[in-house]
Amino acid sequence: MTTLSDLNTCDQAAFADRLRGLYEHSPWIPERAWSQRPFATVTALKQALQGVVSSATLDEQLGLIRAHPELAGKAAIAGELTAESTSEQAKSGLNLCSPEEFTTLHKLNADYNEKFGFPFILAVKGPTGQGLTRETVIASFARRLKNQRSDEIAECLRQIHRIAEIRLNELLGVSLAFGPQIMQWSEDLAQWSDDADGLTCAYMTEAHRHTSVRLADMMRASGMSVTIDAVGNVVGRYLSDAPGAKTLITGSHYDTVRNGGKYDGRLGILLPIAIVQQLHERGEKLPFHFEVIGFAEEEGVRFRSTFLGSNAVTGQFNMSLLDAVDADGVTMRKALLDAGHDPATIPFVARKREDVLGFVEVHIEQGPVLLERGLPLGVVTAIAGSSRFLIELTGLASHAGTTPMTMRKDAAAAAAEIVLLVEKRCSQADSLVGTVGQLAVPGGSVNVIPGACKLSLDIRAADDAVRKAAVEDIMDGIAAICKRRQIEWHAERIVEASAAPCAPWLMDQFGAAVERTGLQRFDLLSGAGHDAMAMASLTGVAMLFTRCGNGGISHNPLETMTADDADLAAVTLLDLLRNFTPKTA
Repeated sequence: MTTLSDLNTCDQAAFADRLRGLYEHSPWIPERAWSQRPFATVTALKQALQGVVSSATLDEQLGLIRAHPELAGKAAIAGELTAESTSEQAKSGLNLCSPEEFTTLHKLNADYNEKFGFPFILAVKGPTGQGLTRETVIASFARRLKNQRSDEIAECLRQIHRIAEIRLNELLGVSLAFGPQIMQWSEDLAQWSDDADGLTCAYMTEAHRHTSVRLADMMRASGMSVTIDAVGNVVGRYLSDAPGAKTLITGSHYDTVRNGGKYDGRLGILLPIAIVQQLHERGEKLPFHFEVIGFAEEEGVRFRSTFLGSNAVTGQFNMSLLDAVDADGVTMRKALLDAGHDPATIPFVARKREDVLGFVEVHIEQGPVLLERGLPLGVVTAIAGSSRFLIELTGLASHAGTTPMTMRKDAAAAAAEIVLLVEKRCSQADSLVGTVGQLAVPGGSVNVIPGACKLSLDIRAADDAVRKAAVEDIMDGIAAICKRRQIEWHAERIVEASAAPCAPWLMDQFGAAVERTGLQRFDLLSGAGHDAMAMASLTGVAMLFTRCGNGGISHNPLETMTADDADLAAVTLLDLLRNFTPKTA
């Protein structure tokens, strides 16, 4: 078997020959990467090969794409594929397509080639390396046909790098210690959902309670002592033998948005459980207690209140929220009691500042920044602050056919102006974003001018002053729009979270661990809110982002990542734990 040491010591011709199967009919890629030897890690080699392709000319990149065969195309049927491609297509059962599936793929191949001028490329072994189903392959094909050409070139190259990564792992006999387990656990947890179609896990529902029990079981099996606290947090502690040991905390949330992804939040719980499992099997203890928290609620889906789990841990839980009601009129207090929790004891969940060393969170990026840079990992600099509102507009419902345009009090038309106002104002500063994610006309009818409209407003920025200025301008704009249109309006603030900068001393430890994997350190802002925001009121925080596939899509069933990236994130966190240096006073 070829080893990294072999590759580091052979000449250019031998190097290219040993790696000839990674990139279809494109020996120029390893030939150019050879000069960057020696490679400290397999990850560094992967990055070097990827860098060659990224710096190549567009013609060379297109040549690489066109060197790949169509999926279930003529070459596959004729047995003319390379051994690597033959194996990969068989892994997804593309050699066993029904006549109808072959017809569909033939049509998709033809349409794709006509639109883009090159074949459709997909790493059919998928995120785990175990193979995608034919249905998933066809669905990906149809979805990507809607892309622009430049975006599809970039996506094809990313898929080619994934294919090469899997092939290189096989060539070098790379065994992933953590990634496959993390991916399988993510699938296991996803079976518990409030909805039959898609993954929804809202606070204190039956699915949520099943998920908490499963997480507790995983933690116990890995060697941790486990409790489920009064707010529903699942807490696993891997205890140190060191006298007077303090606690380093990690974790994330296990609730989801409606019809969400499998990795948002849950990656940050499952990944450290996998690490503890290995530490426990090795009999290896840390010089501090290591606590993994599955925070019960972060998304605010059921009771419109976010960070319930992490706010309880920091002592910031607002007990008046227990009277909040869900869409069915059930109070949070009753939901907790029905689940066997005692809401009165929530204040006792809080940790003492002097007992905590810090908080580190691993999370899928939920965006395209790492993906576009070809980087599996990134160190978060800060988490953007957020202001969220629910806005109600009240006009006058009247006949759509008899009311002149100049006499209307159209609540939906006012809402349309507000949406455009938000878009325009939030395009004026870096890191500032604004979203109207909910828009409804209650009781609307096709022949009635909307007399009411409800919409949400979400404003975020890394700089609190920038965010607050935008909120003020938008509220002034809404007032002006409604006054001109004779619309009454009311805004309810449902979230006000300040930006949370990460602690430089912890960021640097994450950064050093990233670099020891063979990656360059890359820092980026988090536009999404995370439990680390709440934990920052208790202790220093840091976050490690992992690359998000499918164009960076998250809060969506298409959210994806790879076992390799999950493994690399776990290796990085384990490195941080073994080399952790507490902050000195």
